Amino acid sequence: MRILLTGASGFLGGVFCRELAREHEITGLCQTRPVCQPGVCSHQLDLTDARALAELLELGRFDAVIHAAALSNPNQCQEQPELSRRVNVEATTILAGLCAQANHGQGLPLCFTSTDLVFDGTGSLYAEDAPPSPVSLYGEHKVLAEEAVLTRHPEGGLVCRLPLMFGRSEPGAACFLDGFLACARRGEPLRLFEDEFRSPADAADVARGLVLMLARGARGILHLGGPERLSRLEFGQRLKDALDALGPGHNGGLNLRLEATRQADVPMAAPRPRDVSLASPRALALGYAPASVAQALPGVLAPILAAH
Repeated sequence: MRILLTGASGFLGGVFCRELAREHEITGLCQTRPVCQPGVCSHQLDLTDARALAELLELGRFDAVIHAAALSNPNQCQEQPELSRRVNVEATTILAGLCAQANHGQGLPLCFTSTDLVFDGTGSLYAEDAPPSPVSLYGEHKVLAEEAVLTRHPEGGLVCRLPLMFGRSEPGAACFLDGFLACARRGEPLRLFEDEFRSPADAADVARGLVLMLARGARGILHLGGPERLSRLEFGQRLKDALDALGPGHNGGLNLRLEATRQADVPMAAPRPRDVSLASPRALALGYAPASVAQALPGVLAPILAAH
């Protein structure tokens, strides 16, 4: 498949390129930091530059677009609302319209990566038909972007709501797992919420899930959540178990110490929903089969620890 991937230098984009560049022809878009992945053609482009984007779509002969570019830090979005709207809403709206008009009006499939934070967290295991009710500006802007994709490109628009993702990151695009391991290297306790629940998934599984959903012709809204509902603290325990199982000769000498905390103990700019765990029946029916955290962590950790 010939894929145009926005946000290619971000965390998910980096994993996507590393995992799938040998199987697909990927053109990666970034705004500031070039993509340095073997087999990936990199372009720097402002996604709100409609003319430049239209020219690329016209010349690229792509089979699909995966729109993973985002301002994804909820606190930053809350503090910089204009930037959040520009990156998360305006760029998505432009891209959706251009994909609908591409190929001489025949359209180009567009997969937009949204978030579990479109929900308010008062429920649990949200299904794909659950109405969104965001509590943060980031969530609000993602809902507006979802609506833009589905209204501007009804025949070819796909919204994939993603969970908390972990994995081996590329330089310059860290994920929360990097921070956890850095904390362990410093010998500091890791303080994690016991009252915040997500459906964590290996980013490599999510990346393959995005391509699979496009290949299956999925449209509308679906979820690519992991198979478990876990608190942040429970994820930390899975990480500690994985490190302990590797043993002193293979775990980098890391001894992860966990401390439970609660959302109310850590003031943040953006409100945090309590439980945005996802149910993913549509994606599972189409063949999406993410590994559990315990299954995925050994393979994720091995190259990270070897590099240190």
